[in-house]
Amino acid sequence: MTTIALEAPPAAPTAGTCCAPLVREATDPAAAADLARSFKALGDATRVRLLSIVAAHDGGEACVCDLTEPVGLSQPTVSHHLKILVDAGLLAREQRGKWAYYSVVPGSLDRVGALLSEAAR
Repeated sequence: MTTIALEAPPAAPTAGTCCAPLVREATDPAAAADLARSFKALGDATRVRLLSIVAAHDGGEACVCDLTEPVGLSQPTVSHHLKILVDAGLLAREQRGKWAYYSVVPGSLDRVGALLSEAAR
């Protein structure tokens, strides 16, 4: 008959030592809210595509009329997605007559990357 040796369960933490202490500052509430808003905006594949399409356009801006066909959605639906990206601070909107033009907010993607880097350190 084979005997199986079982490991002893880890010792219970003593009072006051259940967790390792923080070694740096955690993300502050405002930065966390900002990052969450960006994540929420980028949590939809259509919005990620729209952001990418706008960034890839000549001059870094695109008219809403140029964005409906690539994503295969109606203009009102595309406008809704673009509004979410604008509200998250990722795109800027400029009205020119009947059409709205969108551009990537300078530094916005770097800001999201920096917040992610800070959260991961």
